[in-house]
Amino acid sequence: MDDYILALDQGTTSSRAIVFDRHGHIAGMAQHTFPQYYPQQGWVEHDPWEIWQTQRQAAAEALERVPEGRIAGIGVTNQRETTILWDKTTGEPVYNAIVWQCRRTAELCEELKRQGLTEQVQSTTGLLIDAYFSATKIRWILDEIPGVRQRAERGEILFGTVETWLIWLLTGAHVTDYSNASRTMLFDIHRLCWDEELCRQLEIPRCILPQPVGNSQVYGRVKPGIPGLERLAGVPVCGAAGDQQAALFGQTCFEAGQAKNTYGTGCFTLMNVGSAPVRSRAGLVSSVAWQVNGETTYALEGSVFNGGSTIQWLRDELQLVPSAPECDRLAETVPDSGGVVVVPAFTGLGAPYWDMYARGAILGLTRGSNRAHIARAVLESIAYQVTDLMMAMRQDAGCDITALRVDGGASVSDLLLQIQADLLRIPVDRPAMVETTAFGAAALAGLSCGLWRDMEELKTLRRSERIFWARRVQADCDQDYRLWKRAVERAAQWIEH
Repeated sequence: MDDYILALDQGTTSSRAIVFDRHGHIAGMAQHTFPQYYPQQGWVEHDPWEIWQTQRQAAAEALERVPEGRIAGIGVTNQRETTILWDKTTGEPVYNAIVWQCRRTAELCEELKRQGLTEQVQSTTGLLIDAYFSATKIRWILDEIPGVRQRAERGEILFGTVETWLIWLLTGAHVTDYSNASRTMLFDIHRLCWDEELCRQLEIPRCILPQPVGNSQVYGRVKPGIPGLERLAGVPVCGAAGDQQAALFGQTCFEAGQAKNTYGTGCFTLMNVGSAPVRSRAGLVSSVAWQVNGETTYALEGSVFNGGSTIQWLRDELQLVPSAPECDRLAETVPDSGGVVVVPAFTGLGAPYWDMYARGAILGLTRGSNRAHIARAVLESIAYQVTDLMMAMRQDAGCDITALRVDGGASVSDLLLQIQADLLRIPVDRPAMVETTAFGAAALAGLSCGLWRDMEELKTLRRSERIFWARRVQADCDQDYRLWKRAVERAAQWIEH
């Protein structure tokens, strides 16, 4: 009988579960979406129980598709920064999960900057002060939900990002892996521990924080009696990483200088920088990529808040296309965007701008502009934002990036990847197995439980499906990119503050 690894891939809009065999092939898979809540403009929440129920359901269905064989281990990967506080005894969340996209703590971040914490935060955590990260979300719940701060100080409340919540529900262990911990704005990425001074300055009790742990080790075993997951009782949960670091691992970017971009709800470009963190001068952040066998690897990262979500906006809010694939087909009916530029700063701009007051804009419209031009401009906007990140990375890392490995929902778009290759002038490599985030979590778990020998063996499992090369004249691409930069200037600092 075969051995398998179950990967739980808990994302921003859906919970997925994928069972991999030892060849890295998918043996079973299921996915369930869950609601997004927008209580106020710029606020985004999830119900933690809906996250758990959809994840459990997806896992049960994926396992049904693999009737025989032993599940050797479980890996968890997750939407990062999303913040949950719950009662230690009952497991009841004290408030909805505050999602990474949520901007409610923007003013608190401004206050922290005024207090002069920018340098301390960057040198300790590798991050910039922004509402994106977990720390100010924790502080908001402690301050705004009656009684929670007092309960937290009495040791009755636990905090976790989403992988912590899932591992706690599965095993009872209260842990966070280093990659997720390094996205909280409370974690010292050099010493690999919570920073007491930052906790004190942000008024966050240390007792609510989970134990930081490596990315490939046993955290606990699945408790018996979880509905639908009875088959997993006693199976070790033995790998975890935030979704972007998991994708970097799943793309086997094991050497310094290798980079990947995930075209998901947002876009996330990560570059392996080796065994020491690189301090960014270009608005990127540094974090732990993973720790395996006691060896820590660091990454430089840039985040685009609105990538694939811009295509969803075109479909759901503007209703210009009935489905996401239709955006491609429509965009292909015109040779270019006709001078139209979309800046999708719906929740501000991420790296390298870090402008939480920017807002979306459509510029360059003429009487001849039609929905095909807008659809093409949306795809171009995603490629432009990734180009911004890659330019910043080249500057910071001091070494060239020779290829970009890609994954995520929007990476199925040949047109998007061709535009990307034209802008970057390097090959853009799409793997045959695009579920690299889930595979990264599975690989970390599989190394820990012995399904795979080492990282060299994992490298042999990755295959390219298609490599895109630059085709357009560079001067034309450069001209388009300059137009993008002008459009960003128009959208910047739109909200008065």
